[in-house]
Amino acid sequence: MPELQRLHLDHAPALLAFERENRAFFAASVSDRGDEYFTHFAARHAALLAEQATGACHFHVLVADDGGGEILGRFNLVDVADGAADLGFRLAEKATGRGLATDAVRQLFTLCTTTYALTTLRAAATLTNSASRAVLTRTGFVPTEEELLLAGKRGVGYVRELTDDSSGRE
Repeated sequence: MPELQRLHLDHAPALLAFERENRAFFAASVSDRGDEYFTHFAARHAALLAEQATGACHFHVLVADDGGGEILGRFNLVDVADGAADLGFRLAEKATGRGLATDAVRQLFTLCTTTYALTTLRAAATLTNSASRAVLTRTGFVPTEEELLLAGKRGVGYVRELTDDSSGRE
């Protein structure tokens, strides 16, 4: 089973490979990061780690269990404040359809309550991103009445209240 790990400096090469290999796949449902992201990846990675050290964000990667350190997904908690955070995630194209995103989000629930003292998660997905919307629904997120524009595309907001026994399982 792949392992959810807190982002650290050593993840940089595998994370860059993950982003490059899946760029076109991601761009089909979320806005493209742009060439500058890849050109300045090392500085951006260092900045994310510095931001994470402040407690304002918690970044995670899903690492394959084959021992090679390949990254299969990213699961980020951003804008952490007052017991709440925004969840964002992306999964490699070759890792979709196996329940890995659902399992990783459920693992995050435990970290949220036991390590990060979070009680509420917010998320958003474009209407065309049915895979992300399905993960959110399966893990107990409920749609809000909020209509969103995400990179120019219509989207929906979600919220999930957490408890010490949150697992997202029904």
